[in-house]
Amino acid sequence: MKNFQNKLVDKDNKKAANEIPSVEEYMTQNLITFKKDSDINVVIKSFLEHNISGAPVLDENGHVVGLIDDKDCLNVLVGSVYNRLPTTSDTVSSYMTNVMKSISSDLNILDVALVFVSSPFKRLLVMDKNNKLVGQISRSDVLRAINDLT
Repeated sequence: MKNFQNKLVDKDNKKAANEIPSVEEYMTQNLITFKKDSDINVVIKSFLEHNISGAPVLDENGHVVGLIDDKDCLNVLVGSVYNRLPTTSDTVSSYMTNVMKSISSDLNILDVALVFVSSPFKRLLVMDKNNKLVGQISRSDVLRAINDLT
């Protein structure tokens, strides 16, 4: 059997068109998170060590209060131009943003792709029915899903 691009399709190894994968199949569940009082330099080192570009910021009760990403961390250098050295004692609260988007864990990958193409967000926080953080999904996670489906 061939698909619309005239390529052979292994029908035994492909999901049916109505079997769009769920967010939970592709989201990151074991998230690295930070607190508002976390040292910004620890965040930067963690991003580099774990090859990630952003993470949720949680309060003492585990509720999401913001997001810190690589772009936010660039302000460590930009903000220190007058000092000529990156700051060494700032915390996440000085750089994080509260501009973030969350989605429900019961959505599917198509729903997520629609959010990404219609917004500037690069990652979405995934919340359960009790509004508890259960994961994060990024554009690259959706690309993995597309790759798996083709």
